[in-house]
Amino acid sequence: MTRKQRRMTIIGGSLAVLALAAALVLNALRDSIVFFSTPTMVAEKHVEPGKRFRLGGLVQPGSLHRGDNLAVTFEVADGGAKLPVAYKGILPDLFREGQGVVAEGALDANGVFKADTVLAKHDETYMPKDVADALKKQGHWKDDYDGKASDARASGASKPAATTAQGNPQGAVR
Repeated sequence: MTRKQRRMTIIGGSLAVLALAAALVLNALRDSIVFFSTPTMVAEKHVEPGKRFRLGGLVQPGSLHRGDNLAVTFEVADGGAKLPVAYKGILPDLFREGQGVVAEGALDANGVFKADTVLAKHDETYMPKDVADALKKQGHWKDDYDGKASDARASGASKPAATTAQGNPQGAVR
């Protein structure tokens, strides 16, 4: 075997080991990845009860109901569909009706999204990219969203981070 053939064999073997390692890491992370969905996507995909995912959209005005022991119910909509959400815990200070929200949890057998984490945005100009894309796709996007966001960035304001229900900063929701 010549030097060139040995070198190519070593490089090829190294690439094969690297590809195998990447495949093993991705396979291990597959179960912990939580994808973002809008209520319309949930209805179209017929998500089975118990499967964890992130739900994003706007909290419907008039849908927020507070119960006993920090129990809260509300509806999340994206313009095309609504999904009832049940959450037990302290909501972020910035959570309110008509604002964007991202909740993490699973559907129950009755079609109610049982959230264990609720994220709220910091100001009215910020919206998670996936929610904005879904609203644009359905024709519910307002042109002034882009104007306010670009004005805020032009004035030197940074993009605000989301907070969890416990008030911990999370960074931009993706």
